[in-house]
Amino acid sequence: MNHKNSMKRLVRPILTIGLGLVLALSSAALTYSAPPTLQANFAASGAFLLQTTATPPPQDLSEIGSTDGIIAMGFVIALIIIIPILLQRKSWMETP
Repeated sequence: MNHKNSMKRLVRPILTIGLGLVLALSSAALTYSAPPTLQANFAASGAFLLQTTATPPPQDLSEIGSTDGIIAMGFVIALIIIIPILLQRKSWMETP
């Protein structure tokens, strides 16, 4: 009987770790981009490698000193914390 209890205790951590690994590996697989493979025809691949294009200069869309996104995220985090506390306040104030 003791063996079954120890197995039940191990199931949840094993499932949590396994699910975390699956999520991490699938995320890595979705974001990975493989380099282009070279064809068997080296002359064609050489011509492909010699073609270059000008890289456009990066455009910076952010404003210096702008914290609008940070402030908005702070309000969202505060609401995520405060709303459950306000909803549970009545049950905490009741005396048994």
